Amino acid sequence: MLFPALRPLLFTLDPERAHRLSLAGLKRMPTGKPPRHDPALAVSLGGLTFPSPVGVAPGYDKDAEVPDALLGLGFGFVEVGTITPFPQAGNPKPRLFRLVEDRAVINRMGFNNGGAQAAHERLRKRVGRPGVVGINIGANKDSDDRIADYALLTELMAPLASYLTVNISSPNTPGLRNLQAGDALKDLLDGVFEARGERTTPVFLKLAPDLEPKEIDAIAKIAGDSPLAALIISNTTLARPPLRSKHALEAGGLSGAPLAPIALQRLKDFRKATGGQIPLIAAGGIDSADAAWERIVAGASLVQLYSAMVYQGPTLGRRIARGLKQRLQRAGFASIEEAIGSQS
Repeated sequence: MLFPALRPLLFTLDPERAHRLSLAGLKRMPTGKPPRHDPALAVSLGGLTFPSPVGVAPGYDKDAEVPDALLGLGFGFVEVGTITPFPQAGNPKPRLFRLVEDRAVINRMGFNNGGAQAAHERLRKRVGRPGVVGINIGANKDSDDRIADYALLTELMAPLASYLTVNISSPNTPGLRNLQAGDALKDLLDGVFEARGERTTPVFLKLAPDLEPKEIDAIAKIAGDSPLAALIISNTTLARPPLRSKHALEAGGLSGAPLAPIALQRLKDFRKATGGQIPLIAAGGIDSADAAWERIVAGASLVQLYSAMVYQGPTLGRRIARGLKQRLQRAGFASIEEAIGSQS
């Protein structure tokens, strides 16, 4: 495997530059049909069939530059973005930090992206290609009407997306997480579904891990009364569990291994709060087949990863999928769908 040999060199570079180099490498890959996955790994959710439950989380391919290359690496689905209506530079650099000793990352990127028009043009060109590609949408930092931003992006992107994810959980856009609360969340979802119109594009909602029990219950009730197809649990955390890296006190969202227990607990909390009636997608600290399996049996239909690829390379999704097949056999399940929530 090439990545272990390249990693020491990549880690001498600024993390953001290394990220851009990885995207440049993927752009040079030939894009054929995605590889076939074992049928036992397929998951049906929101009217879609995910050939493997292991996907790429948003944040890696912010501008929808390489979704087909990522599918070609063996991921079951890819979520691009976060995309905002207008281009924005994001927060000042440096804003991305490797916490090597902790197998973690802290970022305060701030939805840096080239805007909806540029992403729309790229995604329009791949219409008709195979593979599940979701689009993660967000509001501009300086927007006067953030709900209108989400409605605009829903109308624009729904025709191109396998699914849409409404991202109101980033800690790096001031005030954005306030949209997770009560009437604000209901108004947001009403605006999104009105903008979707008669289209059937499934809509997911991405939530923060830093929620109190009352907030979880309130979100679960609003979600249950809406046409949402799934909840994604969770985004990065503002919490700081014990960390060893010199970057531990950097501002921003923490992801990677230290997030795993927090995100797992939130998954269990939302499984309980929703009574298992809304599909859940797990993200946060998933870096192995064991970690993915733990989320699935706790109630996750799908899992997403990003930070773990920084440390283990771009073929991690394929390796986790193989490991999940082995765990299915050990547990005596015929399919991943049988395993979902089996220990919740």
